[in-house]
Amino acid sequence: MGQIHNLISQLGRDQARALQPDPEKRSLVDVAAAVMEEERQELGITYSGFALTALPHRRLPDDQPWERRGHKIRLLIEPGRLPIRNGGFKLYGVPYGSRARMILLYLQTRAIQTDSREVELGRSMHEWLDRMGLSVGGQTYRDIREQASRIAACNLTFAWEDAHSIGFEKGSIVKGGIHFSSNTGSDQGSLWEDRVLLSEAFFRELKAHPVPIWEPALRHIQNNSTSIDIYIWLAYRLHSLSRSMTITWPAVFEQFGAGYSRLRDFRKRFIEALQLALAVYPDARVEVEEQGLLLHPSAPPIPERKFAQLCR
Repeated sequence: MGQIHNLISQLGRDQARALQPDPEKRSLVDVAAAVMEEERQELGITYSGFALTALPHRRLPDDQPWERRGHKIRLLIEPGRLPIRNGGFKLYGVPYGSRARMILLYLQTRAIQTDSREVELGRSMHEWLDRMGLSVGGQTYRDIREQASRIAACNLTFAWEDAHSIGFEKGSIVKGGIHFSSNTGSDQGSLWEDRVLLSEAFFRELKAHPVPIWEPALRHIQNNSTSIDIYIWLAYRLHSLSRSMTITWPAVFEQFGAGYSRLRDFRKRFIEALQLALAVYPDARVEVEEQGLLLHPSAPPIPERKFAQLCR
């Protein structure tokens, strides 16, 4: 992908596009060029645990938990219940897909920027979704409504492993506050109350282990949940490397291969998603090799100095 960014810089979008032999490559040129033209510097924040593990990409049976393993970390997400208007409680399955990831990104970013567990929603959330290319209407409204309920209901456990012990943190992401308009027939109805409260445990871990990302980059990949996961993973790993290192395909498969039974089927799809993630991360230095991915030390998506300024 570095070659594509260089071509765009030297020749411009149109000529770089004309040199690509297939439609997929031309599409990557369009995405890379759009990112290179971005002037906005909006900051995004996510918890480091989500850089090493991730939500499912597709819907699970509502009563089925989700477990993923990353490097020395495991994530368990369990379905939960929320009260319903006419009495009783409704079971919501595990959050999944790109919409759930984008909602979590907003909640985490605003919590860090304001240094508060209490996150303002309402118009602020609508404006942010619109800026990210997710205009709240029609099917997008229904998807966001569903995923936010799943986030509010679920319980999660992060477990960290070392050679001698296992530590864990168990709790919820949202302690309370998400509430939907009963006017489901109106796309312009109010999605949420004015505020939502993150759980104390999740907020504490988020403050202790934040991963800065470049918000405009995610806008260009907001419909591809695998590319979102890869981008966040690279944002976390690359700038912390002191030397180049290889991540073997079995290790990549263990972290990102949910839904695939065979490594060879996963590898092709992963490389496609990786190319899209690299298109929106121009400074990332990653090579695809026969034995795995060769990662080189790279600049973070947001310089550390700017990260500190934007969080003030």
